[in-house]
Amino acid sequence: MSDSPQPYRVLARKYRPQNFNELIGQDAMVQTLGNAIRRGRLAHAFLMTGVRGVGKTSTARLIAKALNCIGPDGQGGPTIDPCGVCEPCKAIAEGRHIDVIEMDAASNTGVDDVREIIEAVRYAAVSARYKVYIIDEVHMLTRNAFNALLKTLEEPPAHVKFLFATTEVTKVPVTVLSRCQRFDLRRISADQLGAHFAKIVQAEKVAAEPEALALIAQAAEGSARDGLSILDQAIAHAEMTGDAPMVTAAQVRDMLGLSDRGSVRRLLGLLLGGTSAPMLDAVRDQYALGVEPLALMRGLLELVHAVTVAKAGRGGGDPAQSAEEREALAEWASQLGYGPLHRLWQLLLKGHDEVSSAILPIEACEMALLRIVHAAAMPDPGELARLLRDGGGAPVAVAGAAVVAPSAPPAPASTLPERFEDVIEALWQKGRGQLAQDLHDCVGLVRFAPPEIDIRPVQPLSADFNRDLAQALREMTGVAWQVRTSDGPAAPTLMQQEQGRAATARAAILDTPVVQAALAAFPGAELVEDGQSEQWSVGT
Repeated sequence: MSDSPQPYRVLARKYRPQNFNELIGQDAMVQTLGNAIRRGRLAHAFLMTGVRGVGKTSTARLIAKALNCIGPDGQGGPTIDPCGVCEPCKAIAEGRHIDVIEMDAASNTGVDDVREIIEAVRYAAVSARYKVYIIDEVHMLTRNAFNALLKTLEEPPAHVKFLFATTEVTKVPVTVLSRCQRFDLRRISADQLGAHFAKIVQAEKVAAEPEALALIAQAAEGSARDGLSILDQAIAHAEMTGDAPMVTAAQVRDMLGLSDRGSVRRLLGLLLGGTSAPMLDAVRDQYALGVEPLALMRGLLELVHAVTVAKAGRGGGDPAQSAEEREALAEWASQLGYGPLHRLWQLLLKGHDEVSSAILPIEACEMALLRIVHAAAMPDPGELARLLRDGGGAPVAVAGAAVVAPSAPPAPASTLPERFEDVIEALWQKGRGQLAQDLHDCVGLVRFAPPEIDIRPVQPLSADFNRDLAQALREMTGVAWQVRTSDGPAAPTLMQQEQGRAATARAAILDTPVVQAALAAFPGAELVEDGQSEQWSVGT
């Protein structure tokens, strides 16, 4: 009678690392552990932290193996290279070793669960060198459970080791962190993941395009487990070529709802060109092919980031880039300035957030991209202000488009006020008394260069004061004005200047012999100003 076939194991379980050499992307941690084992400087508690799928639990099991391996001959000691053939190594790998206890803190959160551990650590290991407690997602323990564990964690028996794993280290109390040797497991790079997946498809006797593996590695976002799950799905999705499945980049894009790089580049070109109808057609074409709107926005964000990075002089970092793509990035980097690129990034980022929470994602995507097209048809605000001031019509570089700002005929110099005081007088004459009063009483002048005014308020003004003043001056002179609030050194307000002059005049009059004699002859007399004649007199 033939044996029944073994049940299928997903790739993430089948290719779980069995030794430290198979643990990819964590070389620094492996070196530290190796040195600690060789020198006999083993901590009593270890904490592994990092994003999902980088090998935290696998590392904990490997450490348990390394501590309890006895070698093929049964005479070995702790080693960074566990043999994998002795009974402790095999039992730990299969999850059946009586002295290696794994606990999921997500389902065992209470103080009673921890109390069981505290009671059990007093007893020596049954068959292993060390009794090892592996607690996954340790941040899920309650505060009382952590408090109950503290004393045992700080001074455990020599035969006990604690291995903690968590994705949210910020939720672990600092009192626990200070009692552990911490290892921060890094995200695995796309290059390392791609090479790892290439070995796996070869072992699985599956054909795969290098670009397909690169797409899966990028979609994994540094997680080996996520990448293997996607690869598993891609193999199931692939069509058979001969006796083996063939994983293609097109199938991976279709499966993940991704847009190919060429389509994203063409869409970005339409955005920068400011053409609405062709851009909308391109978006709908991608949507019809199964590309999710959010994936489209993300692709554009990645492309704009790549252009900006290329402009900063760090191009060619992505091995998945084709020669055509690198050429396009270099061309955009040479044509676009940092300002337009940063504005484009912000607009896309805002659009991405809108699409992710929208009831109608494709419509939200189209509206966000139309906003970018219309922004591309608008001159840069600072450059436009300069053109309006100078009366020029030179091209203005904006988010991808060269737009010619409308020429404004320069206003005759005689129509512009020559002094700040003239502005206030003109406002009074045009019936804008409140603006004139605020300028007179509450504003110190920083710079006056018509049609620009830089001011520094000394008292609170309305939020629309600068806008209202600029609009009033434009109505009076026919020229666009810029009114800016500045923190620079400012002259006293006109009211303060008048008060200063009055105080100086009063002091000068009081110092004259005639006034001093009058005040001496008439005790209690005061120097007062005649409001009508603007003269001073002595009265009682």
